Amino acid sequence: MQAPAGSALDDPHAIAAMARAAQDGGACAVRIQGVANLRAVRARVGVPVIGLIKCAYEGYAPYITPTLDEVRAVIESGAEIVAFDATGRARPRGASVAEIVDAILAEGRIPMADCATAEDAVCARAAGAEILATTLCGYTEETKGISLPALAMVRELAELDAFTICEGGVASPQDCLAAREAGADAVVVGTALTGIESRVRDFTGPLEKVDSPKD
Repeated sequence: MQAPAGSALDDPHAIAAMARAAQDGGACAVRIQGVANLRAVRARVGVPVIGLIKCAYEGYAPYITPTLDEVRAVIESGAEIVAFDATGRARPRGASVAEIVDAILAEGRIPMADCATAEDAVCARAAGAEILATTLCGYTEETKGISLPALAMVRELAELDAFTICEGGVASPQDCLAAREAGADAVVVGTALTGIESRVRDFTGPLEKVDSPKD
């Protein structure tokens, strides 16, 4: 459950309400960004919370829980699972994937490696990550243009003896079924559920063209 910055839904109470609605609709976990949102959601749901903090550091590409500071903040906010950038890109303050995984495990939480490639996943699994996700496939320079959802990557991750999550570009129930058939243990659905502004524009856009003055 995430909302674009500036959206009317970018509010902990709104995020918590959506998370509870997702739980009531059958979601087995919710993925939440930001300390305030994590605390609000933790108070309203009983399903596991996947926590992350998006924080951009000048000169560095990773922004999903990129340092040990964000890892600690996510844990303190009550998340059972900590999602982090598991790509091989340099990260601020120099923490390695292995160090981030160790810090999460040391607090009794579960590391979720947000990967861009199967190679990222192999390294994260070797470091001890228990959950491998396709989150960053299509969103790095190396993977730009890859068709999403990244089903080919899901198949590769499913061979690594870890819990596999398909995330990114999941736009329909049919995508969810395809991901499961490819070997995903779970599927994260994001904008397709929470992007209300975008969904409304899908309806209003065509109507605006019909209603526009004729020359």
